[in-house]
Amino acid sequence: MKNSNSKPSKPEVKGRQSMFAIIVIPIIFIVSILFYIYYLGNPSNFAGGDVEKGTPLNYFGTVYHGGFIVPILISCLVMAIVFSIERAITLSKARGKGSVLNFVKKIRSLMASGQIDQAIVECDKQKGSVANVVRAGLLKYKDMEGAQYLDQEKKILAIQKDIEETTQLEMPMLEKNLTIIATLASVATLIGLLGTVIGMIKAFAAMTGSGGAPDSAQLALGISEALINTALGIGGSAVAIISYNFFTSKIDELTYSIDEIGFSLVQNFAAKNVDKVVI
Repeated sequence: MKNSNSKPSKPEVKGRQSMFAIIVIPIIFIVSILFYIYYLGNPSNFAGGDVEKGTPLNYFGTVYHGGFIVPILISCLVMAIVFSIERAITLSKARGKGSVLNFVKKIRSLMASGQIDQAIVECDKQKGSVANVVRAGLLKYKDMEGAQYLDQEKKILAIQKDIEETTQLEMPMLEKNLTIIATLASVATLIGLLGTVIGMIKAFAAMTGSGGAPDSAQLALGISEALINTALGIGGSAVAIISYNFFTSKIDELTYSIDEIGFSLVQNFAAKNVDKVVI
């Protein structure tokens, strides 16, 4: 029977995160196509109800004329937003219930005064990735205090190893799906550029229409398609870049907190052990 308090393994964490991406991405793509066809392409958005040749009456009709690249770009934009929300929720849970900075200060204070059990209780209250790593280190700290058969160096290495292993279990949860956001930042721009090129090809083709006279309607449509795809591509890329940089900085803050408290824990154990040897 599996212990309810046991931590999920790295494969289990990766599996849950991967399933989210596998399910969400196709759904977003399908919804974007339906949105493009039935909402942006609604006859009410065009003069005379003519979707193909009617003049757009609003922005929805204008965006529809961006062509088949539009639903792909809408998918990129929506995915960037959805995965940003998912990362925000995940990192919020990873931070725990209170301020990480205050938590680190409190743990360091309790360790300095030798209140290891109280520090473990604070970890249970805080919850989150930082608290999980600190709690694992504190439990190993207690075990090593009673391990008379090991020398000081091996005890310190055991504490460091336990902290590192717990950190490796927590980090995949923090960093997962950031790769998708980073990819969207590049892909959205390239797909938008593809739509721009296709639109400009149509525009130049309209300038050399039959009989040598430019087709003004097709020329305008081609330019409109080019600009719409450019705007959507830049917009989706901007959202993804901002999101990626923001969450990367937040993960760095959590990682720094974990490193700081882990170092303090090991130093506290080493100093305490030295004091005992001196006495």
